[in-house]
Amino acid sequence: MEGASQDINLNSPNKGLLADAMTDVPVDSTAAARTAAPEGLTAAEEEELRAEIAKVEEEIGTLRQVLAAKERHCGELKRKLGLTPLDGLKQNLSKSWHDVQVSNAYVKTSEKLGEWNDKVTQSDLYLSASSTLEDWNEKLTQSEAYKKTQETLSQAGQKTSAALSNVGSVISRKLGDMRNSATFKSFEDRVGTIKSRVVGSRENSTDGLHSPSGAGDKPPQDNAPF
Repeated sequence: MEGASQDINLNSPNKGLLADAMTDVPVDSTAAARTAAPEGLTAAEEEELRAEIAKVEEEIGTLRQVLAAKERHCGELKRKLGLTPLDGLKQNLSKSWHDVQVSNAYVKTSEKLGEWNDKVTQSDLYLSASSTLEDWNEKLTQSEAYKKTQETLSQAGQKTSAALSNVGSVISRKLGDMRNSATFKSFEDRVGTIKSRVVGSRENSTDGLHSPSGAGDKPPQDNAPF
């Protein structure tokens, strides 16, 4: 007991022997990192499974690289064709909607809704409600209030058409009276006179340019030398 207490004592000259002995114990890091094999598997089977996992992970990485290259190539082809991302989105939506329509769930749902519709439209409650609405519609269209309202609207439409026709006739008549008035005729005569003067002055100026005044009256000058 005294020897043990002396080794544990910090003031003992043998205080480092225990630590050195623990440090010198070899530790297998590979064995510590490796988890225990599941029950029912041998070491060889475990190694085979680990090798298979590494192989599959390597194949997954290769496929990801190939997929990225294919996506880049597809994007370049779309840019050459002038296709925008919006066009691709439309195509994807159309394809998705088509896939939904041909899916079993959509077909079954459509069939179920059709069956429910047939049951509802053939039920006594639906037939009774439809018959009641038809009776109300017939009574409403044959009531005096409905007929009076329809006649009032028809008369209002006829009066509006007649008023518009009268306005057009009045405007046409006013324009005719204005053209036949003395003021309009006097203005028209003045415009015609001004037009005649302008045309006549243009014709005179054109004739003057072609035949200068006095050019044909003078005899030719004799330029013979003395």
